[in-house]
Amino acid sequence: MAEAVIMPRQGQSVESCLITAINKKQGDVVETGDILFSYETDKSAFDEESKLSGTVLSVLFEEGDDVACLDSVMIIGKEGEDISAFLTQNKIQDNNDNNKPEEVAEKKADFTASASVTASSGGEVKISPRARDYAKQARVDFAKAVPTGPNGRIIERDIAELIKVSGGERFADDSAAGVTEDTAALLPEENNNIPVKESELLELYTDVKLPNIRKIIAKAMHTSLSEMAQLTLNSSFDASAILNFRQKLKNNAQSLELENITLNDIILYAVSKTLVNHRDVNAHYLGDIGVIRYFNAVNLGIAADTKRGLVVPVISGAEKLSLNELAKQTKKIISEAQNGSLAPDKLKGGTFTVTNLGSLGIESFTPVINPPQTCILGVNNITRRVKQVNNQDIFYDCMALSLTFDHRALDGAPAARFLKELCANLENFDLLLAK
Repeated sequence: MAEAVIMPRQGQSVESCLITAINKKQGDVVETGDILFSYETDKSAFDEESKLSGTVLSVLFEEGDDVACLDSVMIIGKEGEDISAFLTQNKIQDNNDNNKPEEVAEKKADFTASASVTASSGGEVKISPRARDYAKQARVDFAKAVPTGPNGRIIERDIAELIKVSGGERFADDSAAGVTEDTAALLPEENNNIPVKESELLELYTDVKLPNIRKIIAKAMHTSLSEMAQLTLNSSFDASAILNFRQKLKNNAQSLELENITLNDIILYAVSKTLVNHRDVNAHYLGDIGVIRYFNAVNLGIAADTKRGLVVPVISGAEKLSLNELAKQTKKIISEAQNGSLAPDKLKGGTFTVTNLGSLGIESFTPVINPPQTCILGVNNITRRVKQVNNQDIFYDCMALSLTFDHRALDGAPAARFLKELCANLENFDLLLAK
């Protein structure tokens, strides 16, 4: 009996996943354990293994499609089996009851748009949104494409094949694929029937579909800046102590069986120890319920740059860890974030975030708070400065810090006190370790 392979739900807050690769196509024979397709959430990447053996009877989505969790992605069964019940199933079910009304309406509109379009001949041609946009950009008549998608739907590869068969030429008939104002400028003024080469069209621009993670980041950052009263304080400290300490660690790390402790690890350690004395900075502003939630533990968020975008994994109870333990855990979660194997639960519960752009040469910036946290610390690069010691000008290594705080939750003075103590702890790092 044929069975549907559904899009798994990776975490309670995940509503949809983006298909990044289709490993098995219609007609392929699969065995238990074969990788059927790969997908990603806004934070992590996964492979879906087959739990049964059989033949792929239908592939319902393409690479790049955003698929709702629990929706069918593939149908597997015996060759020749009737799968009409699966193919006629409504893609927009009321299992999305938890969605907001406007989100449900948007999904219905997207589904209706992708279900079919009417060709100039009057017949109904089923075509995916990606294929339709591709045909429009390439100015080809999609009605002439040979559909290979599910239920006779034209998909992106069918348009690519049509372009290949037509010798890379474009039809200048605006009604065929809807020439826009921008692309119409490419058409010769005197003779609109002269074909346009593919290379000429593609030089204009490249459209890349927004990944899920980019949408999440955009929404979170816009919400943060539009709903918070954010203010950034900039300070700096003499980094000589932590640089000397770091050098000692490098010289003795192997003999002491220590992690490769970096300057970033040292800063994270100092932050976690300093936060316990400043509850305003280690808090959540929950304006919707009229509460500021002060935390007894430091759940340290660490901004990580990944191929998919910004990810902020969290180390819970960071204030209880030794420097070596913190360095070990930091490397582990950042590695998991970068390779897409980070568990969704490790992205929750942060009480304070550190983002480090120093390695990229940034001297000062305004980090954006990760709501509902009240603060975020930006770490900048090291520069050479001069200070007076016993009436003499002395060059020293200076590191700058940028603290953005939510003025709704705390005032400038408590934020400044935290930053001042943090700088003092970093300038006297050996004393901080002694505590």
